[in-house]
Amino acid sequence: MQLIQGWLTEARRVISPHFDLRPEDESPSLLVIHNISLPPGKFGGPYIDQLFTGRLNPQDDAFFEQIHQLRVAAHCLIRRDGEVVQYVPFDKRAWHAGVSSFQGRERCNDFSIGIELEGTDFEPFTAEQYESLLRVTDLILKHYPVDLQHITGHSDIAPGRKTDPGPHFDWRRYLDAVQHLVSHETPRESPRP
Repeated sequence: MQLIQGWLTEARRVISPHFDLRPEDESPSLLVIHNISLPPGKFGGPYIDQLFTGRLNPQDDAFFEQIHQLRVAAHCLIRRDGEVVQYVPFDKRAWHAGVSSFQGRERCNDFSIGIELEGTDFEPFTAEQYESLLRVTDLILKHYPVDLQHITGHSDIAPGRKTDPGPHFDWRRYLDAVQHLVSHETPRESPRP
């Protein structure tokens, strides 16, 4: 997997209209982990792609009546089988965090990358998801000024409003693997045009 002009080469690309430019072309310096399932608790199907591209049909599920008009998208989704779907290039501002704050700085969308894991707060994520998340994280750390202290959950930047990625996301497993990668790799590369 490579990163070219903000796009992952091996990801399935589903282009979302729910993004804009970062302020003064700021490079992302924060990685935010989320979870999502549509309908809630159900996996697979086209609904996450439809939500993130503004094409969710409110007739398909009663829950969709509440959310079909949202203009939201993460940069990436990692499905239960490890498939990576990318909606917005990393150098653009995806609309994933909403009202948020990290270390006193508001509007996390301005300076973050958002990765959704297909899942819920109530069950573990899959080994394939951790593997794909690690591969994507590795590329982000190589190309952008994100470090281990700037990897967080949606619940941490929007406490009281959001709970994801939830108590079943194994932060130790993930961050230990990221630390292992960081300590065994060459220095960070410059962002590619």
